[in-house]
Amino acid sequence: MKKMPLFSKSHKNPAEIVKALKDNLAILEKQDKKTDKASEEVSKSLQAMKEILCGTNDKEPPTEVVAQLAQELYNSGLLVTLIADLQLIDFEGKKDVTQIFNNILRRQIGTRSPTVEYISAHPHILFMLLKGYETPQIALRCGIMLRECIRYEPLAKIILFSNQFRDFFKYVELSTFDIASDAFATFKDLLTRHKVLVADFLEQNYDTLLGELILDRHNFAIMTKYISKAENLKLMMNLLRDKSPNIQFEAFHVFKVFVASPHKTQPIVEILLKNQPKLIEFLSSFQKERTDDEQFTDEKNYLIKQIRDLKKTTP
Repeated sequence: MKKMPLFSKSHKNPAEIVKALKDNLAILEKQDKKTDKASEEVSKSLQAMKEILCGTNDKEPPTEVVAQLAQELYNSGLLVTLIADLQLIDFEGKKDVTQIFNNILRRQIGTRSPTVEYISAHPHILFMLLKGYETPQIALRCGIMLRECIRYEPLAKIILFSNQFRDFFKYVELSTFDIASDAFATFKDLLTRHKVLVADFLEQNYDTLLGELILDRHNFAIMTKYISKAENLKLMMNLLRDKSPNIQFEAFHVFKVFVASPHKTQPIVEILLKNQPKLIEFLSSFQKERTDDEQFTDEKNYLIKQIRDLKKTTP
């Protein structure tokens, strides 16, 4: 019996689909007269790709074809292009890209996850998805793909320990409520999913993170609770003397909230009074080299005045 070919004449093979998609995305990028036709072709290619990955009419997709498509996606760099051009693709197409991305991400060969390995070697894919929060038309789609990535510890680790991690503080405050909520869901996922990884991250970045969280007006309840506890003030006073100037500086930003608060608890007042002369002397010479930072100097002088004016309160 003659073996049926994997692809009939009307169905393109993975290499052809990837090439067609790349060519038509290039036309969309130019934004000229031919975009309508190209947009149609992009939709068709995405559909064909989805069929290969998800199978059709209860038929499982053939493993070797899926492997071929995945390889083409990696080799051609199309995975990156799809995210870069996401806002040029129509609404249904955006949904298809998300489905294709998440499907190819979950793909396993034995214990290996080839797409996780590919993204680990091309981490800018993660940062492109994160930056998607800045573009309303694609923000929620990027959020879905980003959360899928975070399920894999190696990818979560790249985001957690990157400089871009701090962008979450900006995104959770965006004025568009559904985007801010989505960013918060991703942020929460990142900080709760991989317990050992997160514990390691928090241990290394506790103070920096605390500064960001406490000084954010949305976290007023957390801040009020935090600055009422004597052990937290003691921790900050110790960190002001840390050997790292950066940690000292971060600790200063949290310490100032204790001192400037008009509602200090009795234990906090007692610690500040007990250390009054030492603190005034310490702050007077604290990070003197920051001469060009006027705000810092003003804050320091204000804190010295606050500490100097502290009186014992009679119960």
